[in-house]
Amino acid sequence: MINYSARIAQELSLQTRFVEATINLLDEGATVPFISRYRKEVTGTMDEVQVANVRDRVAQLRDLDKRREAILKSIDEQGKLTPELKDKIDAAETMSVLEDLYLPYKPKRKTKASVAKEKGLEPLASVLWAQGGVLPEQEAEKYISEEKEVADVAAALQGARDIIAEWISEDADARKKVRGLFKTEGMIGSKVMKGKEADGHKYKDYFEWEESLKDIPSHRLLAIRRGEKEGYLMMDTYIPEESAISALTRQFVNGSNDASEQVEIALKDSYKRLIKPSIESEERLEAKKKADQEAINVFVDNVKQLLMAAPLGQKAVLAIDPGFRTGCKVVCLDKQGKLLEHTAIFPNEPRKDTMVSGAVVAALCEKHNVEAIAIGNGTASRETEQFVKGIGLPKNIIIAMVNESGASIYSASEVAREEFKDYDVTVRGAVSIGRRMMDPLAELVKIDPKSIGVGQYQHDVDQNQLKTSLDDTVMSCVNAVGVELNTASKQLLTYVSGLGPSLAENIVKFRNENGAFKSRADLKKVPRLGDKAFEQAAGFLRIKGAKNILDESAVHPERYETVSTMAKDLGCAVEDLVKDKNLRSKIDLKKYVTDEVGLPTLKDILEELAKPGRDPREQFETFSFADHVHEVSDLTIGMKLPGIVTNITKFGAFVDIGVHQDGLVHISHLSDSFVSDPAAAVKLQQKVQVTVLEVDVPRKRISLSMKSDPFGQPAPKSKGGGGQRKKRQEREPEGDFQAKLAMLKGKFGN
Repeated sequence: MINYSARIAQELSLQTRFVEATINLLDEGATVPFISRYRKEVTGTMDEVQVANVRDRVAQLRDLDKRREAILKSIDEQGKLTPELKDKIDAAETMSVLEDLYLPYKPKRKTKASVAKEKGLEPLASVLWAQGGVLPEQEAEKYISEEKEVADVAAALQGARDIIAEWISEDADARKKVRGLFKTEGMIGSKVMKGKEADGHKYKDYFEWEESLKDIPSHRLLAIRRGEKEGYLMMDTYIPEESAISALTRQFVNGSNDASEQVEIALKDSYKRLIKPSIESEERLEAKKKADQEAINVFVDNVKQLLMAAPLGQKAVLAIDPGFRTGCKVVCLDKQGKLLEHTAIFPNEPRKDTMVSGAVVAALCEKHNVEAIAIGNGTASRETEQFVKGIGLPKNIIIAMVNESGASIYSASEVAREEFKDYDVTVRGAVSIGRRMMDPLAELVKIDPKSIGVGQYQHDVDQNQLKTSLDDTVMSCVNAVGVELNTASKQLLTYVSGLGPSLAENIVKFRNENGAFKSRADLKKVPRLGDKAFEQAAGFLRIKGAKNILDESAVHPERYETVSTMAKDLGCAVEDLVKDKNLRSKIDLKKYVTDEVGLPTLKDILEELAKPGRDPREQFETFSFADHVHEVSDLTIGMKLPGIVTNITKFGAFVDIGVHQDGLVHISHLSDSFVSDPAAAVKLQQKVQVTVLEVDVPRKRISLSMKSDPFGQPAPKSKGGGGQRKKRQEREPEGDFQAKLAMLKGKFGN
């Protein structure tokens, strides 16, 4: 097996021995969360991002070598593999270079050059290619043949030029030159399709657009690509033709005679017909990959923040899924999220039965000792919130709005049908809203992350790449928080390190048949859960109230003996170490360092003893919108309002201000100082104060600002890239805004 450790270590600025150890652990089946949490000595305390980078890079290099092996075999079987060519192929460090070297030997369908070769014109092409003092027309006469369908001198010379054009297009150095020009001088442009001006209005800012390929932001490229896909735009990727022709001429034209002129004609044809389309497609794909990665990064960051949102915790909750004509669905959940009772009330228009509805809610709160009320933030949410606050419930009952994005997806899913087969979708949706308040992570893992509504063109990016990134993110969040073994759903257990769907199902089935797990060791009794799965999963699972207090913590069972030794050396029990800070302060960690256990792990153990099973998430905080604002029509320019960040993109942040339509805080209005990345300025679910800049009631478009003086000095301008047919706007283009806003709110493109 090829050792990639040194190369990856150099690329990622890591130590070779740690990279090698990490690769070995990954090959043995260890997960990223397990390696970064419980193998710190082996990896040199790499974090999850570094471990994942090693994993992804070694996969890329293995794919590259697999392709290299196939190419060498193919060329060798053709009898054309020379030592020089083999050295070049062995030295190729990217897939594009590898494919360039293979191109002349790659089996092809019929081309102009292959047809010319069948007519016997390759010797003529070779004579012209040498660019000696021959007369092309005179040489071409030798190849006129009725039998081979070479009618005249012009046909012979054309065939020879076709062969030369293919030689040039298959030259690895030539392709490298043109590829380099695309990297440095490449432009991307778009124009409206003829007759599509009206229908494609949302893309009007791209009807005549030009920008540097290397500088175009991901959201702009994805918007143009979407416009092209929907048939409203034509997209072109190009470089100045004279630059490319000049570079190729310097490489291939080495004379000023008649033969050189033929080569030059072939060269121009080669560039326009063969090289440019090929490299352009390649660069379009590379630009798409780059844009995909940026969009995926934005989406993943948003999903992580949403999954790690502050939980209310184990409280008795009354949840309301608001509505008008069909009423509000009400459910009562116990502290573990179990459905106790459900009903419907009609406090809003058209029935406006507030008296009866209020009595029902009050009675349910008293009956079930409700500690918090969760109200979905969809249709009729503000009206329902106002109604609940006016009932006169005890002040100790928390009333909060809950983001219900994706709740309808969950309610109609197989997961929901399995959990609540005897209830309709409205009840399931209300339960999801209540459980989200109690524990966002545990509930949101049941929904496809793409349905949560916090992405940026997530339906346009590479779906396999997106799934891998999302799986990594969800697994990271689940394992960072830890999972209560005796109450966790199958979906939540699926993301625990080392488990997966099958073992998660086995655990739930075993729990249902045998009762609650009393210790982590009981996991080994679960069918098909072997030693390796136990090693990977055990540290991330918690058993509340377990006989061994370490089973409630993130201390891995493989280190229980170390903790017991610490307690024994101090003449106390492990429980005493947890309870007594003074006892823990007496522990000399250096005494417990071994070949397998180092200070990083020992420090983690000490932190866990201080607060076993601690939740890394923030404390739950209530939030209220302005009481006097309920609809877009209630807004006025200059109005200052509380809001909550619902989505973060590369061009700004969307903020819910309680009017059933999120407003956009453009990147230029996120702060008084310059902001290059919105994710560095705000966080998802962050409570913010905003000023209304612009309101378009018919289109429900709201522009907001977080600047202290939004109507004062203009925001600092970010640097633009490339030449332009059209003067670039400093704010997000209107069409771009509309396209993304509609997409983000689920109104098109899904």
